[in-house]
Amino acid sequence: MDVLKELSLIGIVPVIAINDAADAVPLAQALCEGGLPCAEVTFRTAAAEEAIRNMTQAYPDMLVGAGTVLTNDQVDRAVAAGAKFIVSPGLNPTTVKHCQEIGIPVCPGTANPSDIETALSLGLKTVKFFPAEAAGGLKYIKSIAAPYVDVTFMPTGGIGEKNLLDYLSFKKIICVGGSWMVPGDALAAKDWDRIRNLVSSAVSLMLGLEIAHVGINSADEAEAMETATKLCKLFGWPIKVGNSSIFAGTAVEVMKKPFRGAKGHIGIKTNFVDRAKAYLERQGFEFDESSASYKEGRLNAIYLKDEIAGFAFHIVQKS
Repeated sequence: MDVLKELSLIGIVPVIAINDAADAVPLAQALCEGGLPCAEVTFRTAAAEEAIRNMTQAYPDMLVGAGTVLTNDQVDRAVAAGAKFIVSPGLNPTTVKHCQEIGIPVCPGTANPSDIETALSLGLKTVKFFPAEAAGGLKYIKSIAAPYVDVTFMPTGGIGEKNLLDYLSFKKIICVGGSWMVPGDALAAKDWDRIRNLVSSAVSLMLGLEIAHVGINSADEAEAMETATKLCKLFGWPIKVGNSSIFAGTAVEVMKKPFRGAKGHIGIKTNFVDRAKAYLERQGFEFDESSASYKEGRLNAIYLKDEIAGFAFHIVQKS
C-alpha cells in the first residue's frame, strides 16, 4: 500500500489527542462513518499507544498513524501497535533513518527551505509543514515550494473549514491535517454524533458535490434541436450547439443521438475528481474505468459503472 497516495485521496487527516484509550474504537467508527477512514493519533498522551492498537484492531483497513513522534522508541511502540505511518513536528534525521530502516512511511515536520533540503538529503519527497498558519500559511508554502519541484506537503496547524479548500487546491499539497473535526470537548463528552457530523461536513466541503447538468437523449439531431429550443424559450436560456450535443443554457445537455443511460445522464461536478471517486468507492459505488478522461495528467471526469433510475452518472472536475 502506498500510504501517502491513500492519504492524498482521503484528503483530510484528523489529528487527535486521546486521553482514554477506551474512546478509540467509537471515535474510529465516527471518523469512518463521517467519511474519513484515517487518523493521526498524537503521542502527546499516555493513551496514544493503546488507542492506536484499539483502532487498528477494530478497523484494520483504516489508515491510522502516530503523530508527535519524537524518538525511535516511540516509533517502535507505534509500529508495534499497528500504526501505518509516522508524523513528527520537526525533522530529526535519526528518527527518519530509523523509520526508513524498518520500512514505515514517515512525514517529518518542516518550516523552511533548510528543513526541506535536509529531508531531500534523506531521500524524502513528502514532508509535513508545521505549524502551517503560524509559519506563513499557504502563501509561504507556495513560495518555498517553487524551487523544490518534486516536493509535496502535508500542512498541519491552523487549518479548518475557512481555509481547507485553499490549501487542498494547491497541487503540491497532498492532504491536510487538522483537529477541528474532533474538538476536545466533544471527545471528552463522548459525543460521537457531533464528531461524525463535523467529519461529514468537512468531507462535503472538500468534495463540493453538486449537479452540473442533466443530459437528455434524443433520437437524432432534429429532435435534439427541437427539445433544446423549447427549453430555451421556456427558461430564457441561450442555446449552444456542439459536435455531439446542444446545450440549453448550462443546466441541460440534449444529445444529438442516444448516449449513456436509458433515460440520459447526469453530471456531478466536484472540487476534486480523484478524491470524490475514492470517497464514492468507499461508499460501494463502482466506476467505468474506460470512461475516464484526464487533463494535465489528473483525472478530470469518469462515469459510474451502473445507472441509477435509468440515468448514467458521471463526476467532473469543476473549472
